[in-house]
Amino acid sequence: MIISTERRKRPSDFRLERATTLGAEECPFCDGREDLTPPEVLAYRHDGGAPNAPGWDLRVVPNKFPALKVEGGLEREAEGMFDRMNGIGAHEVIIETPDHGKTLASMSEAEIERVLWAYRERMLDLKKDIRFRYILIFKNHGAAAGATLEHTHSQLIALPIVPDFVREEIDGARRHFAAKERCVFCDIIHQETAAGRRVILENAEIVALAPFAPRFPFETWLLPKRHGARFEEAPRQQYEALARLLKSVLMRMDRALETPAYNLIIHSSPFSEETTEYYHWHVELIPKLTKVAGFEWGTGFYINPTSPEEAARVLREAGGG
Repeated sequence: MIISTERRKRPSDFRLERATTLGAEECPFCDGREDLTPPEVLAYRHDGGAPNAPGWDLRVVPNKFPALKVEGGLEREAEGMFDRMNGIGAHEVIIETPDHGKTLASMSEAEIERVLWAYRERMLDLKKDIRFRYILIFKNHGAAAGATLEHTHSQLIALPIVPDFVREEIDGARRHFAAKERCVFCDIIHQETAAGRRVILENAEIVALAPFAPRFPFETWLLPKRHGARFEEAPRQQYEALARLLKSVLMRMDRALETPAYNLIIHSSPFSEETTEYYHWHVELIPKLTKVAGFEWGTGFYINPTSPEEAARVLREAGGG
């Protein structure tokens, strides 16, 4: 990562791309159009209505065009890399609200907590399939972030392998623990909250900060203050606290950065291995303000025109509930 002071920009200097996505007229995620999606695998309903019918608060459905899919029943553990990459997996969509006009930032804290709880429920259910090694939960908001539908939603992909990027993060955490006998993420939390310069906001359970070496401008991490390796095993109060902080951070980004597209990723431990001592689940939030181009793809270095200290200051001063 390269912080380029020569390229330093104010939030208003970024050329922000407006979302061009499928609108309400053709949206298959709106209430009353349940027949346009595959049958739901999870739904929360306040009135106890029938499955795959109107009256829901949140629905989870298989992706109509999955990157990976489950085929057949439970099978023995596959042998070898080739066998493990045979397309087995699950790809689901979490439709976060029936209201087409809402965004995650405009949803209530209780509604956001409900989304987080749905993530947890689906992870716990899919962990029962012994073929899966890792579950990725992510959200693409806006066309520039990869969304094709503007109706707010997240995605879940269960994989038969641990992705290389995740493996590198886990291996780095393991090396730090071997050298220091401490979790690297716990160290980050203690050091950053003590210094304060890169902390955006915090509550009793979660801290939101601009990481020391951000790849992208206004990249934000949300970390639980209590150590835990797996998102789906967190105590309920952490989901409530995360919902409050996430809403505030998103509102601040909307105000400071003119409602940018963004990617949100849950980083959690593979459930196929024991990482309790040294890994720490967290959420990464990345506004789409710059483009990855030839230099980045060719070197693996990222040029970031905004320092983390400046990004944290801007978001602190933006206000957000």
